[in-house]
Amino acid sequence: MDYKKLGKRIREERKKLNLTQSQLAEAIDISDTYMGAIERGERSLTLDTLVRLVGCLGVTVDYMLSDSVPDSDANIMEQFKQIIYNQPLERKQMAINVLRTIFSYPDQSS
Repeated sequence: MDYKKLGKRIREERKKLNLTQSQLAEAIDISDTYMGAIERGERSLTLDTLVRLVGCLGVTVDYMLSDSVPDSDANIMEQFKQIIYNQPLERKQMAINVLRTIFSYPDQSS
């Protein structure tokens, strides 16, 4: 488990919601010090804390742990879903168009 990557992802999601570490810590009933250590990757967290955290941040456990799970189609699809989840319909369509453009080019790795 890469706690530094998990902490970085937590920090990114917290900032997207314009929450301070103290606000998030209070919302999930942990200390500010513990929250800071989690975000720096210095401390692990219990499953109970993780569940409260993802609920507060509005993300999935899969997304939060995606750096710790080997890449698979399901994991990659979950990451796509999480990235576009709160975007307006127009931006979602723009993302689809970009992907279509990318995948319309022949694979150069073969």
